[in-house]
Amino acid sequence: MTQDLAQATAPDLDLIERLACEAVEALPAAYRAPAAAVLLRVADLPPDDILDEMEIDDPYELTGLYEGVPLPEKSVMDQPVQPDTIWLFRRPILDEWVARGDVTLRELVTHVMIHELAHHFGWSDEDIASIDPWWE
Repeated sequence: MTQDLAQATAPDLDLIERLACEAVEALPAAYRAPAAAVLLRVADLPPDDILDEMEIDDPYELTGLYEGVPLPEKSVMDQPVQPDTIWLFRRPILDEWVARGDVTLRELVTHVMIHELAHHFGWSDEDIASIDPWWE
Protein backbone atom coordinates (compact mmCIF):
# COMPACT_ATOMS: atom_id res chain seq x y z
CA MET A 1 0.00 0.00 0.00
CA THR A 2 1.40 3.39 -0.97
CA GLN A 3 1.19 6.06 1.72
CA ASP A 4 -0.50 9.27 0.62
CA LEU A 5 2.35 11.73 1.24
CA ALA A 6 -0.05 14.65 1.08
CA GLN A 7 -1.56 13.30 4.31
CA ALA A 8 1.75 12.38 5.97
CA THR A 9 3.27 14.26 8.88
CA ALA A 10 6.96 14.83 9.59
CA PRO A 11 8.67 12.10 11.62
CA ASP A 12 8.41 13.08 15.27
CA LEU A 13 10.73 12.77 18.26
CA ASP A 14 9.19 9.44 19.26
CA LEU A 15 9.97 7.90 15.86
CA ILE A 16 13.60 9.06 16.01
CA GLU A 17 13.89 7.58 19.51
CA ARG A 18 12.29 4.31 18.42
CA LEU A 19 14.67 4.00 15.45
CA ALA A 20 17.65 4.71 17.72
CA CYS A 21 16.50 2.04 20.18
CA GLU A 22 16.10 -0.43 17.32
CA ALA A 23 19.68 0.36 16.27
CA VAL A 24 20.84 -0.56 19.78
CA GLU A 25 18.80 -3.79 19.69
CA ALA A 26 20.50 -4.72 16.39
CA LEU A 27 24.02 -4.39 17.84
CA PRO A 28 26.14 -7.49 18.39
CA ALA A 29 25.09 -9.14 21.67
CA ALA A 30 28.19 -8.05 23.59
CA TYR A 31 27.35 -4.36 23.05
CA ARG A 32 23.56 -4.33 23.53
CA ALA A 33 23.34 -4.05 27.32
CA PRO A 34 26.13 -1.48 27.73
CA ALA A 35 24.69 0.58 24.85
CA ALA A 36 21.20 0.41 26.36
CA ALA A 37 22.63 1.77 29.63
CA VAL A 38 23.57 5.04 27.90
CA LEU A 39 20.88 7.67 28.38
CA LEU A 40 19.22 8.63 25.09
CA ARG A 41 17.86 12.14 24.64
CA VAL A 42 16.11 13.24 21.47
CA ALA A 43 15.47 16.92 20.87
CA ASP A 44 14.41 18.99 17.90
CA LEU A 45 17.61 21.06 17.91
CA PRO A 46 20.78 21.16 20.00
CA PRO A 47 20.46 23.35 23.10
CA ASP A 48 22.25 26.70 22.94
CA ASP A 49 24.72 25.73 25.69
CA ILE A 50 25.90 22.74 23.64
CA LEU A 51 26.24 24.86 20.50
CA ASP A 52 28.17 27.51 22.45
CA GLU A 53 30.47 24.94 24.07
CA MET A 54 31.21 23.34 20.70
CA GLU A 55 31.50 26.73 18.98
CA ILE A 56 28.88 25.78 16.40
CA ASP A 57 26.88 28.61 14.86
CA ASP A 58 24.44 26.57 12.76
CA PRO A 59 22.36 24.11 14.83
CA TYR A 60 21.70 22.07 11.66
CA GLU A 61 25.37 21.04 11.59
CA LEU A 62 24.95 18.74 14.60
CA THR A 63 22.89 15.56 14.20
CA GLY A 64 24.10 13.82 17.35
CA LEU A 65 26.39 14.14 20.34
CA TYR A 66 27.94 11.86 22.95
CA GLU A 67 28.39 13.35 26.41
CA GLY A 68 30.37 11.27 28.82
CA VAL A 69 33.63 9.51 29.46
CA PRO A 70 34.42 6.80 26.90
CA LEU A 71 34.52 3.33 28.46
CA PRO A 72 38.24 2.78 27.73
CA GLU A 73 39.03 5.96 29.69
CA LYS A 74 36.86 5.23 32.74
CA SER A 75 38.39 4.32 36.05
CA VAL A 76 36.82 2.81 39.14
CA MET A 77 38.19 5.89 40.89
CA ASP A 78 36.06 8.23 38.76
CA GLN A 79 33.01 9.66 40.45
CA PRO A 80 30.19 9.94 37.90
CA VAL A 81 29.09 13.55 37.44
CA GLN A 82 26.23 12.74 35.08
CA PRO A 83 25.12 9.67 33.15
CA ASP A 84 26.71 8.99 29.77
CA THR A 85 24.25 10.47 27.29
CA ILE A 86 23.67 10.33 23.56
CA TRP A 87 21.75 13.21 22.05
CA LEU A 88 20.02 12.91 18.69
CA PHE A 89 18.71 16.07 17.06
CA ARG A 90 15.60 15.50 14.97
CA ARG A 91 15.56 18.54 12.71
CA PRO A 92 19.22 18.31 11.63
CA ILE A 93 18.72 14.57 11.04
CA LEU A 94 15.62 15.25 8.93
CA ASP A 95 17.43 18.03 7.07
CA GLU A 96 20.31 15.68 6.19
CA TRP A 97 17.87 12.90 5.28
CA VAL A 98 16.04 15.15 2.81
CA ALA A 99 19.27 16.63 1.42
CA ARG A 100 20.79 13.19 0.85
CA GLY A 101 17.69 11.65 -0.68
CA ASP A 102 19.45 8.29 -1.02
CA VAL A 103 19.01 6.68 2.41
CA THR A 104 16.08 5.73 4.57
CA LEU A 105 15.43 7.55 7.81
CA ARG A 106 16.15 4.27 9.64
CA GLU A 107 19.57 4.03 7.97
CA LEU A 108 20.47 7.61 8.85
CA VAL A 109 19.33 7.40 12.48
CA THR A 110 21.20 4.09 12.84
CA HIS A 111 24.32 5.65 11.34
CA VAL A 112 24.20 8.65 13.71
CA MET A 113 23.50 6.39 16.71
CA ILE A 114 26.39 4.04 15.85
CA HIS A 115 28.71 7.03 15.41
CA GLU A 116 27.81 8.33 18.89
CA LEU A 117 28.10 4.87 20.43
CA ALA A 118 31.58 4.65 18.88
CA HIS A 119 32.60 7.56 21.11
CA HIS A 120 31.20 5.74 24.16
CA PHE A 121 32.85 2.40 23.39
CA GLY A 122 36.08 3.88 22.00
CA TRP A 123 35.63 2.02 18.70
CA SER A 124 38.10 2.43 15.87
CA ASP A 125 36.93 3.11 12.31
CA GLU A 126 37.42 -0.61 11.63
CA ASP A 127 35.22 -1.51 14.62
CA ILE A 128 32.51 0.87 13.41
CA ALA A 129 32.67 -0.50 9.85
CA SER A 130 32.11 -4.03 11.16
CA ILE A 131 28.85 -2.88 12.78
CA ASP A 132 27.72 -0.13 10.38
CA PRO A 133 28.40 -1.06 6.73
CA TRP A 134 27.63 2.54 5.75
CA TRP A 135 30.72 3.73 7.63
CA GLU A 136 33.47 4.94 5.32
